[in-house]
Amino acid sequence: MVPFPILRRQNEILALGYVTARIVECTFIAVGILSLLTVVALRQEAAAGADAASLLTAGESLVALHEWTRLLGPGFFVGVGNGLILGYLMYTSALVPRGMAVLGLIGGPLIIASGVSVLLGVIEAGGVVQGIATIPEFFWELLLGIWLIVRGFNPSAIARLQHESP
Repeated sequence: MVPFPILRRQNEILALGYVTARIVECTFIAVGILSLLTVVALRQEAAAGADAASLLTAGESLVALHEWTRLLGPGFFVGVGNGLILGYLMYTSALVPRGMAVLGLIGGPLIIASGVSVLLGVIEAGGVVQGIATIPEFFWELLLGIWLIVRGFNPSAIARLQHESP
């Protein structure tokens, strides 16, 4: 959310799309965490002598919900938000080196393709193929964070964006 004020000078619609994709991703992650916390609560009820069969069914459903949220949030929306949208905005604005932004433009579609492949049962979730597909996105996010901490945005690109904005 932090880069939104700068990114909206480049393209406000895509900057809003980036924020939206991050919110959707975080929502999926939060639902997945809550489902696992609920499983913990169910285990405590089972230990207290509640109906084990119904608790087991509920627990299995919540674990399945967690798996789906993991597939859709980090397994799909990361590619859309961090990869495609943020990579494109950084590439076109030159706020960071373009070669680094290309990692996002490559990694985003790979994350999306591997996520869809897992959803369709073509590849195994968490398998070697999906792991390899995440490498460019991993390095994009890692390098972007390090770059912004050490160097920050390109000052001439920020000046150009400020000059061009209405």
